[in-house]
Order: sequence, then structure tokens, then C-alpha cells
Amino acid sequence: MNIRIKYQATYTYDERVSLSPHIIRVFPRSDIRTRVIEQSLHCGGGASIQFHRDLHDNDTAYCFFPLDTHRVEITFSSTLAITPRNPLEFLLNTHGLSLPPVYSPAETALLAPHLTTPFATPLPAPLAPEAPRPTVETLMTLLRWMHENIRYERRDEGNPLPPEQLLEQRVGSCRDFMALLVEVLRQNGVAARLVSGYLWEDPTLIQRVADHALHAWVEAYFPGAGWLALDPTNGVFCDHHAIPAAAGLTPEDIAPVSGTYYGERQIPGHLETRLTISEHPA
Repeated sequence: MNIRIKYQATYTYDERVSLSPHIIRVFPRSDIRTRVIEQSLHCGGGASIQFHRDLHDNDTAYCFFPLDTHRVEITFSSTLAITPRNPLEFLLNTHGLSLPPVYSPAETALLAPHLTTPFATPLPAPLAPEAPRPTVETLMTLLRWMHENIRYERRDEGNPLPPEQLLEQRVGSCRDFMALLVEVLRQNGVAARLVSGYLWEDPTLIQRVADHALHAWVEAYFPGAGWLALDPTNGVFCDHHAIPAAAGLTPEDIAPVSGTYYGERQIPGHLETRLTISEHPA
């Protein structure tokens, strides 16, 4: 099947401003099941664009704005060919069958940054570490608990809530669910990273929370299976309807657009985003 993604972010300021370089992380990651047919990116304001691959192997664009402006419009489109997949079609090595997984020395060396948590948040059962526990069954339990005990609320801007705050108020955005699951997995000895991208659904099926939207979820590394994608907002393992664009250690690593303006005082501004995802004729 082919799908078409169209994303637009428009920043307007009350006065003309001088802009820093803006980093764009909206490019779908290609793999054996996802092929990019065509894509384009445009930045207004006479910007020049350079394309890079960052430290986390994400495709990124740097937009440089030569002139002061009061409006920036970033427009991205992409057509993808997607092969459906079963999210549970994987095999774990014997040292990954229980939590915490037993990583080899080579795996531990590479995964070390993804195993460290800055929070050490006290976790309720069944999220709290308890060993040993069967891997797949435990992951399903963690996802189901978060989906059933925390209410989703859309919030388009701002950093994720600290995990302890989300556990206290029990309502948050997909970014908040993501940050909590990373904390839970790392406390359970599982290497995990943050992911942003797109979530789309066949309109004839029951819609998921935050479908046809920019979305955030988690990838966790297991011996034998590699990086598995987990969506705590919807309480499921991710299938082909979750299309990653960026992965990283911090929210800043996966932000769709990063940038600011230069000035000695705060200038009021407004952000408006628009996203459509639809099936596209082959």
C-alpha cells in the first residue's frame, strides 16, 4: 500500500525577528518494509537547506534564514510504499526471554546511554522492577497498565512531563506516555529510546488515539529481536501504522522542528501545524 504524508508548520511573530538555523526531523525512516517513493521539503523566508544524518542516524535538514522575517512556513510531503507487518513477529534469544535481559558486553557498551535514567522515579506495581519476568507477557502488562490507568490528552507544545508528575495526575500527551515508558523500561533493565513520527490508520478500522497525527512512542532493545517499537498511549506493540521519523536519548533529539529567534526581549509568537495522512494510488 502507498500513503501520502503532508505536514505544515507555520510560525508567526508580532515583529520581524532574526532566526537561528532550524533543524527539521520529519523524514520517515526507510527500512525493508517502508520505502520512500518521493518527498520534498520547503522553508519560506528565502531559506537555504542542508541535509545531514545526525548522531542517532536520523535524516535531518538544517534551514538557514538569511533575512529577518515575521513568518516562517515549513512544508513537507512524502509518499511511502508500506508493507504490512505483524508487530509480534520476532524471536528472542535465550538471554532476552526474561526481564531484565542479559546483554552481552558488546551490547552493553553500545546500549549504555539507553540504560541510564535521570529520574529514579518510584514506580507502582506492575511497573516497578521485579525479576525475573517473562519478556513479552511483561511488556504487554506494562503497556496495558499505562493505557488503562492514564488518560490521553492532546498537547501540541512543551517538553514531556516528568514521570512522577504523570503518575500523580494520570493524564498526559503521547510525549508524556513516552517519557514514562522509557523510565519504566530502564528501571527494569531494558535499553530504551524515544521516538517521534507519524501514526495513521485505515479509516474503515477503529481509530487509535492520536491517529493521523504526529506521535511519540518508544523503542526497546532485546537480544534476538533488536529494537521493538512500543506505543504506551494506545497500549500496543507498534505495527506498520506507526512510521518513525527520529529516535534519540532526549526530547530535543526527536523534536520535529527545533529553532529559535535572536533578540534581547521576548517577542510574542504563534505556531500552527497541519498534518494529513491518506492512502495514495500506486
